Amino acid sequence: MSIQTYTRGPSSALLLVSFGREKGLPVASLLAGSGLSLEQLQDPNSLLTATQELQLVSNLLGLLGNPRGLGYVVGARYHFSSYGLFGYGLISSPTAADALNLALRFLPLTYAFATIGYRVEQELGVLTFAEPAVADPAVREFLLQRDMAAAAVLMKEIVGPDFRLTRFTRCNGRPVARSTGEVEQILGLSPAYRAEQHGLAFDRRFLTRALPQANPLTVSMCEQMCAQLLERRSAPQGATALVRQYLEAAPSGSVPDLPSMARLSRTSVRTLKRRLQEEGTSYRQLQSQHRSARALELLGNPALSLTQIAERLGFSDLSSFSQSFKRWFGVAPSAYRQGPPG
Repeated sequence: MSIQTYTRGPSSALLLVSFGREKGLPVASLLAGSGLSLEQLQDPNSLLTATQELQLVSNLLGLLGNPRGLGYVVGARYHFSSYGLFGYGLISSPTAADALNLALRFLPLTYAFATIGYRVEQELGVLTFAEPAVADPAVREFLLQRDMAAAAVLMKEIVGPDFRLTRFTRCNGRPVARSTGEVEQILGLSPAYRAEQHGLAFDRRFLTRALPQANPLTVSMCEQMCAQLLERRSAPQGATALVRQYLEAAPSGSVPDLPSMARLSRTSVRTLKRRLQEEGTSYRQLQSQHRSARALELLGNPALSLTQIAERLGFSDLSSFSQSFKRWFGVAPSAYRQGPPG
């Protein structure tokens, strides 16, 4: 189940609003279109949808002019107390490894939008971050930066002040120009770009450390209550919506095939096909809808050639893209670019 299918507490949204107010932004503009009020965000019993928080992020970025590196700066403000009961469960764990296992089990309670994983690489532990399934690239980048910074801050607060990262990697190739100093201050080192995964690596020996506030009764209580909270916050989501989210999150030029989508959805090809059929669609239809919508978006960028657009959409060549575009819209992509039919 996607992280975005869960409702969330108000702390993260309130933190975003507080940051915006510090920058002189009006609350009404920050909350525009979200259906939220400041009163709701100040009520600890309020529940928000992922869509509402995404609208708030979009407003914040738009009002500030989308400064580079803003996600790292905001992410540094997420301390263990921001996560409520979940955060106290982490610091009450016997060891840092136990805290990490607990965090990964209850990831939807963290406010993260990125899918976070963990793997071992020789003497290193590596937290991996898959980009959020969000269409707007500016919002997607902000959320990824925020989630990486927040994870680094949380690890340091759990393990101790001597915790440090060994490696910080990003898949993209564009450095954060004006904010390099801030990134180094927050994460302790500069990112290495064009990596295979977005990741934070650290010495695995940190995970063996006993935590000073370990309390077996507290962590047991927190685990039980987190499990109940997670169940209450889960909202049913159809297969169609889930597939669309994964398609939006797919890297350029890499549209998943049906078996790959089934693996992402943690189900079998047969089950996924059946669920989509029950909802009146098919994977081929959803894939085509995604590609056609993305094609129109890319054609609006004059800096991209038709061949580059074909590659970004995962077509083997320009001819295949042109044939598909004609089937979708009745005209060649070159003709559409000269002037879409009205």
